[in-house]
Amino acid sequence: QVQLVESGGGLVQAGGSLRLSCAASGRTFSLYAVGWFRQAPGKEREFVAAIRWSGDSIYYAHSVEGRFAISRDNAKNTVYLQMNSLKPEDTAVYYCAAHRRRGSTWITKDHDYDYWGQGTQVTVSS
Repeated sequence: QVQLVESGGGLVQAGGSLRLSCAASGRTFSLYAVGWFRQAPGKEREFVAAIRWSGDSIYYAHSVEGRFAISRDNAKNTVYLQMNSLKPEDTAVYYCAAHRRRGSTWITKDHDYDYWGQGTQVTVSS
């Protein structure tokens, strides 16, 4: 099993920045990639970004490309999501997720992820 714990959410004004953290523990050697998803009230959960557990490849949703940056600290088994130039439409609960499936195609569907964190609220005020 793998446990994921998010932190770093909060309230920020439009144009501001936040950094989310996702600490992984347990059988992390089995992981292939870690992703961030978000879910706004009344909307479906959507893919935001993902990084290979090896850290050598990254993929972003078009809506956040150029504003968000995903990274990984190998020593801490932690994945970060740096969010800059935040907009009110970025308001959502952000979830960290991980999967074990290997392959060259990025997995962006939430039901294909094996492990999930509890989520952290991000609120961007206008």
